[in-house]
Parts: sequence; structure tokens; C-alpha cells
Amino acid sequence: MKIICIGRNYADHISELNNERPSEPVIFMKPDTAVLPKQTPFVIPEFSDDVHHEVEILVKINKVGKYIDPKFAHKYYDEIGLGIDFTARDVQAELKSKGLPWEKAKAFDHSAIISDFLSKKKFSSLENINFELTNNGKTVQRGNTSHMLWKIDELIAYVSQYFTLKTGDIIFTGTPAGVAKVQPNDVLEGYIEGEQLFRIQVK
Repeated sequence: MKIICIGRNYADHISELNNERPSEPVIFMKPDTAVLPKQTPFVIPEFSDDVHHEVEILVKINKVGKYIDPKFAHKYYDEIGLGIDFTARDVQAELKSKGLPWEKAKAFDHSAIISDFLSKKKFSSLENINFELTNNGKTVQRGNTSHMLWKIDELIAYVSQYFTLKTGDIIFTGTPAGVAKVQPNDVLEGYIEGEQLFRIQVK
């Protein structure tokens, strides 16, 4: 299983970090060791003083595909979920300043929260799904898939030009505005259309 992440897919998040709007999707990867095991707290790594939460809609691939046509992309997934791409922002800033890859900032152990998955049939439109993240009961990120620069099917088609997609692969589709530093004892809860999909304790 591989985790394929999309950066800069919501205009408001691009603006809050003063990033350049991309002309095509930004892709980075996380290894399977990035997945936080269920019922396990997220421990802030010792190499960062500025780890941010980034809540994202997830897509689980259900069959092998390469060079997938956008009009057939919907056949390659049945479920969506919710996750967090934990990002060591201070480490990322240093890497970006040197023109280096982001993996140390985004692919470290337990940097990926992956919820249980929901059937996509549960939603009338995958291009109008509300999701949010709360921290200690207060909403800190709120998004809707209608605001994606590239929709789910477009992302699957694009990614498959470069990487063969295999059953069980997960795509993180990008985060909306509101990313912020996490602190010890924070409790992060993620919701899709009001349904809680994860609860994470930060230590």
C-alpha cells in the first residue's frame, strides 16, 4: 500500500501559506510506516517545534490502474474517508528554502491519520461533501470538496500517469485553510457531513 498526497488543492490554503498556485497537481508520497495505528495517540516528533494538522478527504483505490481516463476514474474507488497529513512546518520551510524534497517534513512515522472508510454511495455528490476538523471541541478546519482545484476523478487520472495505482492505495486529496500547530493534550476529531470518523489524542 502506498499513500499518495496532493498538495495545494484548495485555493484558500494556498493563500494562507503564501504559496504559488500550481498549474498542475503537486504530488508527494508517504510510506506505510507513516500510518498511525488505531487507538494510538499522535506523539509530536522531537525534531519539530511546529507540527501542523492538515485534514483531508481520502480515497481508497479498489483495483489496479495505469493511464486511467478521467471518465473511467470513478470505477477505481468505492469508498472515501478522512485523514490528517501531519506536517512539520519548520522542517518543511527549511527544505523548501533549499529546494529540497519534503519527505522529512511530511512522511515521518505516524504522520498519516487514516479513518475508517464510507461507501461513496452514501453521498449524493462527491463534489459537494462537507468535512471538518475540531481541536478540543472547536472547529479549526472546514472544507467542501466543491472547492478542490482538481476533483477526485481528475486526481486519479493525473496520478495514474506517473504511478500504477494498486488495490488498497490511498490518495490524500488536499487540505483546506485553517492548518495550525498542534500541542500536547490536544484532541483532534474529524467529521464528514457531521459523522465523526476519528478522534486523536496528541502527546
